[in-house]
Amino acid sequence: MSAKKNKKNEKKDKSILDTKSLNFLEKYINNPSPTGFESDGQKIWLDYIKPCVDEYFVDTYGSVVGVINPKAAYKVVIEAHADEISWFVHYINEKGFIYLRRNGGSDHQIAPSKRVNIHTEKGIVKAVFGWPAIHTRSAKEETPQLNNIFLDCGCTSREEVEKLGIHVGCVITYEDEFMVLNNRYYVGRALDNRMGGFMIAQVARLLKENKIKLPFGLYITNSVQEEVGLRGAEMIVQTIKPNVAICTDVCHDTQTPLINKVEQGDNYCGKGPVLTYGPAVQNNLLKLIIETANKNKISFQRAAASRATGTDTDAFAYATGGVASALISLPLRYMHTTVEMVHKEDVESVIKLIYHALQNIKNNQDFRYLK
Repeated sequence: MSAKKNKKNEKKDKSILDTKSLNFLEKYINNPSPTGFESDGQKIWLDYIKPCVDEYFVDTYGSVVGVINPKAAYKVVIEAHADEISWFVHYINEKGFIYLRRNGGSDHQIAPSKRVNIHTEKGIVKAVFGWPAIHTRSAKEETPQLNNIFLDCGCTSREEVEKLGIHVGCVITYEDEFMVLNNRYYVGRALDNRMGGFMIAQVARLLKENKIKLPFGLYITNSVQEEVGLRGAEMIVQTIKPNVAICTDVCHDTQTPLINKVEQGDNYCGKGPVLTYGPAVQNNLLKLIIETANKNKISFQRAAASRATGTDTDAFAYATGGVASALISLPLRYMHTTVEMVHKEDVESVIKLIYHALQNIKNNQDFRYLK
C-alpha cells in the first residue's frame, strides 16, 4: 500500500472524539443525575457546551438548552434526556432499615448487594442493599421484590438514621463508575441517556470547530424527567416551539442471552444507530436521515414502534400542532442496570449522523406530505 493511501486510511479511521471529550464523558457519567434532581449533571453539561453556543437558557424544572443562531425564525432541536433512574426513601423501620420507592424504572431484581449513595442535605450517606445469605433463605424469599428489598446504612434505630440526615424523600443512586471494556464498549450506570447528552454536545462541538453555518436556529436540548413520563420534553417543547426535532435515546441490543428477538427485534451493538419507524416519526424527516446515512456511508439499523416510541420523540411530535420529529437510537446492553454497555463505534456514528443530517435540512423546510 502506498504511503499516500495509508495516510488517507489513517485520516478516515481517526476518532472524532478527543481527550477533552472523553474526559467530559467520564465526569458526566460518574456524576449522579436522578430524575427530579438533575441540576449537578446539567451544570457539567452546560459548562461543556457553553463555548459552542451563542446563548443558553434553563427552564423551571431544569431542562437546559444551548442555542446556535437564536434570532432565526425556523427552529431545529437535537435532544436527549439528562435524568437517570433512582430510588426514594419511603419508610424507615424501628431497627434502622430503609424501604424504598422507585424514581423511574428502577429494577428491583438487581438491587441486592449493591452499594448506594443516599443524597441528603448534609451530604452523601453510604449504604448497601442488604439481602439474607443463601444459607438462611427459604424458597419463598429467593426473588427480590419491591416489598422485600431494603437498605442498611449501619444504624440500629430509626433515630440514628435520621441523625445522619436521612428522611422520607431522600433520593438514592447506585455507587458505580464509568469504564471502558475491551477497548470496545463504554460501560456504566445511566448511559441511558447521558450518552445522548454527550452525543448532542459533540455535535455542537463539531459544528463550532468546523465553522459550520446553519441557516436555522439550532436548539441543543438536554431534557429532564424522561424516566417518569417524558415530562421535561413536554415542558421544553412548549417553550421552544420548534419546527423540527431529532431526538436521541437508547434501544436494546438483543444479541445477549434471555432476550426474545420476536418480541424485541434484532439489533446489535456495533452495527450502527437504530432508526425507528412509527406514528410519531415524521416519514419525510426520516427519509432525509436515511439519505444522509447512505450518502456518508454510516451504517444503520431499523426498528418498528407500535403506538409510541416510549421516548421524548413522542412528546415533541404531538406538541404545538405537530413537530416533524425523528428518533435516532443508540443500541445498548443491560438497560436500567449498573453495567449498561454501548459500542464506541455506534456512539461516533450517531454523532456523525446527526451532524451531517443537520447540514441537509434547508431553512424553512416543509416536511409535510401534502403541500
